[in-house]
Amino acid sequence: MVDTVSGLGSADYPHDEWGVDVSICGSQKGMMLPPGLGINALSPKAIEASKSAKSPKAFLAWDDIMEADKTGYWPTTPSINLLHGLHGAMEMLMTEGLENVFARHQRLASACRACSFRTGPGSQCLDAAAYSPVVTPESVDADALRKLILERYNLSLGTVPGKVKGRLFRTPHMVDCSARSLLAAISGCEMGRKAFGIRLKGSGAIAAQELLQ
Repeated sequence: MVDTVSGLGSADYPHDEWGVDVSICGSQKGMMLPPGLGINALSPKAIEASKSAKSPKAFLAWDDIMEADKTGYWPTTPSINLLHGLHGAMEMLMTEGLENVFARHQRLASACRACSFRTGPGSQCLDAAAYSPVVTPESVDADALRKLILERYNLSLGTVPGKVKGRLFRTPHMVDCSARSLLAAISGCEMGRKAFGIRLKGSGAIAAQELLQ
C-alpha cells in the first residue's frame, strides 16, 4: 500500500509497473482540488484479499463502489462538484503533459531548496535522492514565524502536524504552482524571516531567481 496524497499528479508514480496493490490519494494536493475525494487504485490481488479480510473496513470497503460502478453509478450520494472539478483537473494535467508537470515540480523544488539553503539551515531531508518535489521543510520556530508572516504580509502558510508540530516550517510548491507564484511566496517568507530576527546566509529570493532564470 502506498500513500500518494502529495505525490500523485506531481511526481512520476507507476502504480502498475511497481506492482503496488493499493494506492491511496486525496483530492487536495497534486490533484489541485479542495479536500473531499478519496481515490484508490487497486490490484486484483488486493480486491481478492478484501473479500476474505475479517477486520472492520470503511475507507477500504470497495465492494459496493465496484458493484455500482458497473453501471456508472455510485452507492451513496456522490460529491458531484468535486467530480466535475476532478475532470477539469485531469484536463489541465493532460494539456500540460505529465512529463512537463513532473519537470515543473522538480524545477520549483530545486529553486525552493536553493532558497532554504541561503536563508536557513536547509532542508530537513538528509538524503538528496529522497527530496520531495512538492514540499520543502526547514527547522525554525514555525508557528511564531507563520503568525508574523500572516500578519505583516498577508501570506498564509500551513502548519506541520505530529511530533514536529511547531518545529518545522514548510514551503509547499504543489498543484498548479508557477515560478511567479513561488517567487512571491519565497519573498514573503524571506521578509518574514528578517523581521523575525533570523540571521540569513544570503538572499533566498535571488538564489531562487537565479535557478529559475
